[in-house]
Amino acid sequence: MLKRFTLEYWEDGGWYVGRLKDVPGVFSQGETLQELEDNIRDAYQLMKEGNTVLPYPGIHRKEIEVEV
Repeated sequence: MLKRFTLEYWEDGGWYVGRLKDVPGVFSQGETLQELEDNIRDAYQLMKEGNTVLPYPGIHRKEIEVEV
């Protein structure tokens, strides 16, 4: 099944960087727009599979409370 999402993207230092507007936390980058699209699809699949491995050493997670 295919689902359509909005890819928001911009250029930064020669890279295409983007995110899925409707899916918080799904970001990626690529040297070309096509590579960004491929990478964002991979990032979505990893999120959907519940992959909890952090992609880069040195990235940490911490639960915090925020008043709403």
